Amino acid sequence: MRNFNLVVMEGRLVGDPEIRYTQNGTALCSFSIANNNSYYKGDELQEEVCFIDVTVWSKLAQHCSEYLKKGRRVLLNGRLKQDRWQDSEGGSHSKIGLVCYGVRFLDRHNEEEEEKEEKEED
Repeated sequence: MRNFNLVVMEGRLVGDPEIRYTQNGTALCSFSIANNNSYYKGDELQEEVCFIDVTVWSKLAQHCSEYLKKGRRVLLNGRLKQDRWQDSEGGSHSKIGLVCYGVRFLDRHNEEEEEKEEKEED
């Protein structure tokens, strides 16, 4: 039985995205975002940052590779995916990342990009 797995997250890219292609030519774009949160512990404001690895596929991956840069703010939706592996010494490791289905570019960095986004909305 499948369970519900939906994530909506906002953050800033911590580095430029990297694009690769599978053997059959499907685009795969990877990047990481920083998601900031603050809360009060007693009277003291606490700050925390969560770093999330993001994977985007196909046409959306190509758009991300072309338009996203380090520092760009994005709104993402997708699902969590856990990767598990063993190192050469037999130690078990795991990491949770976001497989992204939708990306909204929240900052506009130049007029050319702004014109392209407006055309896509029409």
